[in-house]
Amino acid sequence: MTDTPEAAPTPRVTPLTQFVRDLSFENILAQKGLASAPEPSVQVGVNLDAKKRATENQYEITIKTKVESTSKTSDDKLFILELDYCGIFQVENVPDDQLHPFLLIECPRILFPFLRRVVHDVTRDGGFPALNLENIDFVQLYRNEIERRQAEAAQAPQQ
Repeated sequence: MTDTPEAAPTPRVTPLTQFVRDLSFENILAQKGLASAPEPSVQVGVNLDAKKRATENQYEITIKTKVESTSKTSDDKLFILELDYCGIFQVENVPDDQLHPFLLIECPRILFPFLRRVVHDVTRDGGFPALNLENIDFVQLYRNEIERRQAEAAQAPQQ
C-alpha cells in the first residue's frame, strides 16, 4: 500500500434561480418635457452582497447596480436606473477560507450577463439608446472592497 494523498473534491457551483429583486428607472429627461437627449455621460456603480441561506450550502448573491446618465454639456440628469439582481446558488467543495471570494467573484460572473440584458432592455424601453454595460472585473472589485475595509479598520480608533 502506498500513501498517496487523496485529490481534493472539485469545487462545484450550481445556479438554482435568479431574479430581479428591485428595479427602478426614472426618465428625468421625459419628465422635463425635452424631446431629444443631449450627448450623455454614464456612471455605473456596483455593490455586491452575499448571504447564507437556511438550506445547507445555499447562498444568495445580490448585485446592486446604479446607473446615472447626465448630459455632458450641462450635467443635467437624463435618467437613473437602480437594479438589485439576485441569484441563489448551491456551492459545494469550496474550502472555508476561499468561500468569501468565491461567492463575491464567481457567482456575480455567472449573473452578470443576465443583469446586463435587463439594463439593456430597460434603458431601451425607457426611451434611450440601449445601454450595454462593459464587463465588470469582479476580482478587482473584490480587491478594492478588501482594501477599503482594511483602510477603514486602520483609521478606526483603537479601544
